[in-house]
Amino acid sequence: MWREENRKLFFECLNNLHLEYPVRTMQAYPQHSGGVSCYDHCLLVSYLGFTFCRALGLDYRAAARAGLLHDLYLQDWSETSVSRFRRLFVHPHMALENAMHYGLSQREQEIIEKHMWPLTPRPPRYAETYLVGLADKIAACLEMMRLYRPLGFGRRVCALAAQRAH
Repeated sequence: MWREENRKLFFECLNNLHLEYPVRTMQAYPQHSGGVSCYDHCLLVSYLGFTFCRALGLDYRAAARAGLLHDLYLQDWSETSVSRFRRLFVHPHMALENAMHYGLSQREQEIIEKHMWPLTPRPPRYAETYLVGLADKIAACLEMMRLYRPLGFGRRVCALAAQRAH
């Protein structure tokens, strides 16, 4: 999964999307637990979604791009009155709105908009949406259970992030 060949193809799929200023600013926002930024979370979701879709012969490029942008809401929730429950429903729409100027395909739009399924009213149409949603739930669980770093995901994501300028 973490082979150099996979990492190289992953960054080719991103086509420097990870270098865009709004994407990089996700580093300033905390995610599910202390020490994990929104950027780190999105990079892991992106890579897992890419890996799942590639293994199944699906559109891994769309999974990589949409996985990276799925939480591009650019909001420090501690500075708002939006409840934790309400965030589950509003953040995909905020992320999609912020990501729209990156020339998203229909599939990429759906992945971002419905990554919280089954909380979305309509189920996804694309298998990639389910897989990126699964990757998001895996990453969130690892973070909330404080297993992200002990299982080595922090180190691996940091290694991916170090390659982001290449």
